[in-house]
Amino acid sequence: MNSKTTEKDIVIDIQKIKNDFPILKRQIRDNKLVYLDSGASTQKPIEVINAHTEYFNQINSNIHRGLHTLAEEATNAYEKTRTHIAKFIGGVKTCEVIFTSGTTESINMVAYTWGEANISEGDEIVLTDMEHHANLVPWVMLAKRKNAIIKRIPITDDGRLDLDDIDSIITEKTKLVAVTHMSNVLGTLNPIKQLAEIAHKNGALILADGAQSAPHMPVDVLDMDVDFFAFSAHKMLGPTGVGVLYGKENILEKMPPFNMGGEMISEVSFDRITWAELPHKFEAGTPNIAGVVTFDTALTYLENIGMENIHAYETKLTAYTIDKLLQIDGLKIQGPNNSINRGGAISFTDKNLHPHDISTFLDSKGIAIRAGHHCAQTLMKRMGTIATARASLYIYNDEADIDALYDALIAMRKYFGHE
Repeated sequence: MNSKTTEKDIVIDIQKIKNDFPILKRQIRDNKLVYLDSGASTQKPIEVINAHTEYFNQINSNIHRGLHTLAEEATNAYEKTRTHIAKFIGGVKTCEVIFTSGTTESINMVAYTWGEANISEGDEIVLTDMEHHANLVPWVMLAKRKNAIIKRIPITDDGRLDLDDIDSIITEKTKLVAVTHMSNVLGTLNPIKQLAEIAHKNGALILADGAQSAPHMPVDVLDMDVDFFAFSAHKMLGPTGVGVLYGKENILEKMPPFNMGGEMISEVSFDRITWAELPHKFEAGTPNIAGVVTFDTALTYLENIGMENIHAYETKLTAYTIDKLLQIDGLKIQGPNNSINRGGAISFTDKNLHPHDISTFLDSKGIAIRAGHHCAQTLMKRMGTIATARASLYIYNDEADIDALYDALIAMRKYFGHE
């Protein structure tokens, strides 16, 4: 959040926003739905739902391949979203924006293209102890294939990166630093710009997993100076099946394509194949056109609120949530117990109850959270637990939702005899 932003600057009409999301009017087991699982996937405002329907009603067609009106309109709408994203993440070139099926495919694309071409035996890949499996498994498997070395940036007991020995972790042997911008479990916001500077000083590239950060705050990939940045539409009010990989043009130009087929070629014969120009070199086959077109509306919705406003509002709501949870004896927040440099993914454990039992009880009260290892088993081991309960906040949540969570947790402890 901008240091000049104050509570007076936060202009959020929370009731209007809630009214924009039809699903929030649902009743779950005779209770009003309280949706606190946005870290997994966000709900959709009516504008996004309508845009998806409108695409199929008015312009449904394949893209880049036809000269008829529908094909041209679909192509223009698809490329409009690419231009919008390029601006949304800091004003990059449109050729640096690659559409994928999600953050997972974006990261795998880098691993199987850049990684296969540039990682050799003895090279080092630096990860952190808080990575989602999507930003861990591809690199571990690449290291196994290449006989490369995985190194880890450890975390402190309160869930922040421990950079005390960073100069011995990121060295001239490092080829890639792959790090989450915001932890999906701890909510921790990591110093990507600082890590990028250290990586580049040692001749390494840096990839940031932005799945949990891009929905919640302004993102400027040029200011952070990352080489790759990945995120997903469904975590920012858009549809599932759409992801984005940003990559610096000079790096993408040198990378081989990921999938082979139509659209990603320039010329084909039985003895010679040349690739299409960026970004099409990495977009083989028919993509999720409806999803990409609809994502444009989701981005506009977020921008109309203002990403600075969203971040400021959620920071305040995160602080309120943490304060409420800390009032419950026996409940432990896993990760930072304040709202400084952290987002609204708040994981907690109860000394007497399994997270699955917590989630099931809360569901009986109409409250949706997530429970499990959150695709971060290495982090669970570091924290000394097998799973956590996680409440993840978004722009359609308010203090009343948190009060409902608090009351349900108190009722849960009474129900299970742990008052």
